[in-house]
Amino acid sequence: MKTALICGVSGQDGTYLAEFLLNKGYRVIGTSRDAAVKRFRNLEKLGVEARVETVSMAQTDFHSIVTVLDKYRPDEIYNLAGQSSVGLSFEQPIETFNGITAGVLNLMEAIRFLKLPCRLYNASSGDCFGDQGGEPCSEETAFRPISPYATAKAAAHWAVVTYRSSFDLFACNGILFNHESPLRPARFVTQKIVAGAVEIARNGGGTLSLGNLDISRDWGWAPEYVYAMWLMLQQKEPMDYVIATGQPNRLRDFCQVAFEAVGLNMEDHVISESSLLRPSDIALVYGDPTRAKENLGWEAQFKMKDVVHAMIEDHRRTPADT
Repeated sequence: MKTALICGVSGQDGTYLAEFLLNKGYRVIGTSRDAAVKRFRNLEKLGVEARVETVSMAQTDFHSIVTVLDKYRPDEIYNLAGQSSVGLSFEQPIETFNGITAGVLNLMEAIRFLKLPCRLYNASSGDCFGDQGGEPCSEETAFRPISPYATAKAAAHWAVVTYRSSFDLFACNGILFNHESPLRPARFVTQKIVAGAVEIARNGGGTLSLGNLDISRDWGWAPEYVYAMWLMLQQKEPMDYVIATGQPNRLRDFCQVAFEAVGLNMEDHVISESSLLRPSDIALVYGDPTRAKENLGWEAQFKMKDVVHAMIEDHRRTPADT
């Protein structure tokens, strides 16, 4: 039985990855800053909480990481921890940078210190690319981050590349573009749209306030993306991979699909407010997943409309008072 350590197991990706690995026969260890008091609601929702061993570990505390890695000696480590909201990163830039960048550096130093023969997956991000003038982004596209979140992810990405080449570490960056699911926190705009559409339909009216509706993103389905993470660590050689659908869509189109799914016209309910605009934002960004298709045999099956409909159906099954 292989042992996998998931840093950030309580989040969207960590939860779906835990479920996937358990079904593969792994022993799954999940970390949280204080696992003793943390309620793992997402693991509960998927019905896997009892099968995941949770442990306290702070990504910014080297001693904490060494202690956990030495105890469990994992075969695979998935680094999914850290602040994950672009919008929030403008309010908490230092916390975002330290959690993301120092976190992966501590993990790699701990692996070296303990001489662990393990494999490391690091969550990079399509936001690192910034605005590429409408061109699809591949693994060779230069990074142009324009948010504290993207800057931190870019620094962590290159730290992984440095350690891989300098210390022969089996470490991969997954450059994942936007991927959604019912487990997304409410602060994410996709979850806000889906929840808003369902609530307005239930209440027979109402409005939803959003920021820039004309940004375009590459939206995929989170359960498919965690499969790609696992595939990266099963290869003979470590490489970085763009994981995306390859199809950009405007946020306006995402809204339209969501409101149509509940029998409403978004134009009657959605308001764009300047107060919700970010200090800087990418107009259009999407990925070129050719390498993932050729090397991993991975290709996104869910596109934007499929993602929206799946999230809508989940919200419809949720009681209105929860």
